[in-house]
Amino acid sequence: MTIKTNGLNKLLPVLRTKKKRDAFGYNPSMEAKRTEPEEIKVDVYDYSNENVEHLEFTSVHKCNRFKDNGHITWINVDGLRKDDVEVICNEFHIHPLLIEDILSVGQRPKMDELENVLFCLLNMLYYDETTNCIDQEQVSIVLGKDYVLSFQEEANRDVFNPVREKLKVKGSKLRIAHADYLCYSLIDIIVDNYYSVLEKLGEHIETLEEEIIQRGDARSLSLINSLRKELIVLKRNINPVRDIINGFMRSDSDLLNEKIIQYFKDVYDHIVQANDLVENYRDMMMSLQDLYLNKVNLRMNGVMKVMAIVTCLMAPATVIGGIFGMNFESIPYLHNKYGFFAAVGLMLLIPVWMIYVFKKRGWFKN
Repeated sequence: MTIKTNGLNKLLPVLRTKKKRDAFGYNPSMEAKRTEPEEIKVDVYDYSNENVEHLEFTSVHKCNRFKDNGHITWINVDGLRKDDVEVICNEFHIHPLLIEDILSVGQRPKMDELENVLFCLLNMLYYDETTNCIDQEQVSIVLGKDYVLSFQEEANRDVFNPVREKLKVKGSKLRIAHADYLCYSLIDIIVDNYYSVLEKLGEHIETLEEEIIQRGDARSLSLINSLRKELIVLKRNINPVRDIINGFMRSDSDLLNEKIIQYFKDVYDHIVQANDLVENYRDMMMSLQDLYLNKVNLRMNGVMKVMAIVTCLMAPATVIGGIFGMNFESIPYLHNKYGFFAAVGLMLLIPVWMIYVFKKRGWFKN
């Protein structure tokens, strides 16, 4: 038996959405499988209130001279290779469990405090306009005494450029404050970028709502399912960040100045608002799904209404034809020369009268 699949193959690109495994995340008990880059990029900002030194390396082995040099140092590693991560983490005495978290894949955002360092892991989010999907990049941030280490998966994009620009300005808050303020700034810019992704997603939800109202076909249902899975990705990445900020606010570590807690409270307010927006969008998607189902039901009701009217209009002709078609020898007007015309006239007049009655009762109104 041969099955024709040409039509299905044409429809699949429209209906293809994000896999549930990608939306819900990876199994943390499985061994992390990451394709290691051929090269890495190490971006170093060594600064004080008076001066700032910006250096770029292709190896982590040159970073040991920035330890305990009396300045604040931010070392950003783009591209994760197991050997390089272990080298720089061992140089700064980072706990092996934190190294494992840095190298993990699909890790849930978290915050830890081990051996006098504060560690947090969260995701930077980007909205891909070509695929209309949300991309995520895992970022690990380690706060130590007078230094901040950050590890990114990709070297071609991040959201830290505003922080880099502020570091170049003499007398800026970043240049005056300690490393804890730099750590706050990195987390804050990541959280602020969530709103850009939410804004893009909100625009697509509004466009989808208009499309469902105007058309509402199988493509609309596919887009609803796709956007719902993107919302799952958002919720999975945004909701745990609230616990991360709570961890910083409640920490008794000497690495955090008391004044910095006020800044983290501001980030907490932002992440709560972002989480509320995700919940609102989720409710909107449920409403859009109900709207789509109602649209389909209305369309089906319209079809059934037309079929019912046609059936009603054809019923008199069926009854009259059935009566005169009965197999009896004596039927009134059966042999009358005007009987046929009278029957046909009734078959036409009765439906016309029925249409008049239907319109008078408003049955043709939507």
